[in-house]
This record gives sequence, structure tokens and C-alpha cells, in this order.
Amino acid sequence: MSAPATLPAGTAAGQATPDSGSRDTARRVWAIVAGSSGNLVEWYDFYVYSFCALYFAPAFFPQGNTTTQLLSAAGVFAAGFLMRPIGGWFFGRFADRRGRRAAMVLSVILMCSGSLVIAVLPTYDTLGNAAAVLLVLARLLQGFSVGGEYGTSATYMSEVAVARHRGFFASFQYVTLIGGQLVAVLVLVIMQQFLSHAELSAWGWRVPFFIGAVLAVIALYLRRALPETASKTDRSRKEAGTLAGLRVHYKAVLQVLGLTAAGSLLFYTYTTYMQKYLVNTAGMNAKTASETMTVVLLVYMLMQPLFGAIADRIGRKPALLAFAVLSIVSTVPLLSAIGHVQSPVMAFVLIVAALAIVSFYTSISGLVKAELFPTQVRALGVGLSYAIGNALFGGTAEYAALWFKQAGIESDFYWYVTGMAVIALLAVIWMPDSRRHGHLGGDHPVE
Repeated sequence: MSAPATLPAGTAAGQATPDSGSRDTARRVWAIVAGSSGNLVEWYDFYVYSFCALYFAPAFFPQGNTTTQLLSAAGVFAAGFLMRPIGGWFFGRFADRRGRRAAMVLSVILMCSGSLVIAVLPTYDTLGNAAAVLLVLARLLQGFSVGGEYGTSATYMSEVAVARHRGFFASFQYVTLIGGQLVAVLVLVIMQQFLSHAELSAWGWRVPFFIGAVLAVIALYLRRALPETASKTDRSRKEAGTLAGLRVHYKAVLQVLGLTAAGSLLFYTYTTYMQKYLVNTAGMNAKTASETMTVVLLVYMLMQPLFGAIADRIGRKPALLAFAVLSIVSTVPLLSAIGHVQSPVMAFVLIVAALAIVSFYTSISGLVKAELFPTQVRALGVGLSYAIGNALFGGTAEYAALWFKQAGIESDFYWYVTGMAVIALLAVIWMPDSRRHGHLGGDHPVE
């Protein structure tokens, strides 16, 4: 394995020339590109399960109607989130003590393994109930991996970004996170053009998982040469990566939990669940829903740098306040309208409007959380706090929505989401403006 590249500390060293400053910025940008490519692959592997569930759910859960089968598949999707707090703790500790780069390399290896297992997994007809058990185990491995990916990549991208444009550059974490979803649904849309529904249900759904395994190898190659942003001094501190060291920052942990609960719930409602919502509630056919969500995700992805730049100008806290307040007043009318939509164009407009509001959060989500913690517990603080909130509310979004629908009270789900947005508002009011009072400060030295 090649040694990691090194980046000059720039102005922090007090010896930077204009040329060295330009080279430093260019290398930081490259580090973000290389690091975020792995982030894209991780999230592609995780989300392709959700988008293919319409086709493979009957193969693993043959009993019941469509809603029951999707509910079972959503339960397995949620099970992957149960491992996120464990992954957030393990990889957060690992990244704070061994380095961000080592943690990001390990996480992509594990994600590749989980994707490959699902790709070759026998179905109910071959193994009976054991097939569903193995599917759950593969999802648990992926959940463990992605539980560490968010905190580590959020920390890394925040530290490696140029300070004055940190919101803009850190937004590329969600550019690639959404990009993972986009690639997943795009692969499915392309396959829908060439394969029949029967072929997709029989074997075609396996292809996207094979693709994810191959992409992970490419991401591994790029990540193995990333520069390190956590100094040896910080990594060797007694409290580095420990729960005891994190306990001192309990206020930041609670703030991240409250913000993540609503942010993740809204994010998964309008992205991964929305394809099923358009099919199962609005009555749109699966192919049209996939095509609509492909365009939606493309627009949503492109919005992230814009909203990140806005946060650089107006501050993190005003941006998060806009997210919380607008979510409170818009969730019920938007979800109600989408549930009765007749036109794919109108569905696109309504979902993009909802995701524009969510972008006030997603564009700076990882950055804000990273700014709330000092270097020696930053990856652990971001990863564990996020993973707990995400597992409890983001990972259960599909399951909760389908449960409300099956119970005949689907509209109550809209109010549930609104209630979580109120909690986010309280968390944001409690938070400092992390751009001015956070722990990152100026350009972060990188080794």
C-alpha cells in the first residue's frame, strides 16, 4: 500500500507562499473528490436495496400482498440502520485513534462485501426462511459499514476543506450521498428499458449489487492514497475516540441527535421512500416513478453546492432555522399533494420543492456536526450521534410510512414528520452558530 500523500498546512504554518497556497487548495480539492467518490459508492450500495425492493421482495417474502411484501423488505432496510450506532462508535473511535483515511478504507471494504453477498444470495425457493435471515445479515454488515462512513467522511471533508468555503466544499458529502442514490435508481431505470418485469424479478435485480461491488474496488484504490487530517498528537491523546472524552460534549451530542432525527426522517421520506409512495399511494406505475425520481435526485444533488455556498454567506444557524421552520409549515400540504398527484411533472415539482427545503440541512449537515466537536473526538461525536438519530428515525421512515398506510391512517405519518421538524427547530435554537463558535477554526493542517 502506498504511503499517504501530504498536504502543506498553509497559513497555519505561517510560511505559505502564493504558489504553495494554490497547490494546497488544489490538493485539498482533490482529496475531497477522491474521498467523496468512496462516499458515493458506499451510499449506492446501501440504497440500491431500496430501489430494487419492488422486484426482489416477493422472492424473499412470498406471502401476502404488495404492501405486506414491501413492509417486510422495509423492515430489513430498517434493520441495516440498527447497526449504524455500533458502526458509528467503532469507526468513530477507529478514525480518532488510527486516522480518518484508515477508517474510510475499511468501511468501503465492508460495504463491498455486503453488496456481493446480496448479489449471490439464494431466494426463498431455495433456502426457505433462511434466505431472509441471510439477507438481514448482509444488511447488518452494510449498516455497520455505512454507520461509520457518514461520521468519518463528514469529519474528513470538513477538515480538508478550505475554511472560507467550507460550506460549499463540505456540501459535496451530500452531493455524492445523493449521487449514490441517483446512480442506483439510474441503473434500475436503464435495466427497465431492456428487461421485462418478470426478468427483473427473476434475476435482474442482482445486477445492481454486482455493479456496486465493482465500484467499491475503484473507491478503495482512490481512498488508499488520501492525505490524513488528524495529527498524530491528537490521535495519541488519552481521550481520543473514547466515550469518556465525548461525554464532556454531551450538549453537542444532544443537539446533533435532535437535528438528525428530523433531517434524516425528511431526507428518507422524500428520497428512498418516495418511489414506493408514488407507486403505492399515488398510483403511478413503477417505471414512471423510477424515471421521475431519477430527475428529482439529479436536481437535488445539484442544489447542494448552492445551498452550501448560501450557508457560507448567511451562517449555519440561519440556514438550519430556515430548514426547520419551512419543514414545519410545508410537510403536511406537500405530502398530501404528492399522494394525490396525477402527473409525473407535478410530482417532480412538488418533490423538488420539498427537497429544496431539506437542502438547507443536507448541504451543511456533516459540516455543522463536525464543527461542534474537537479533533480528538470529532469522528466519534459526529458518527455516533448521527447514527443513533438516523437509525431511530431515518431508517424507520419507510417502515413507519407503510405501517400508517396499512393501518388506514396514512395522513398521520405526515404529522409525525412535522412533529420531528419541531424537535429540530428546538435543537437549532439551542445550537451555537458553529461557523463562528465551532471547533474547526481556520484551515485544518493535514499530514
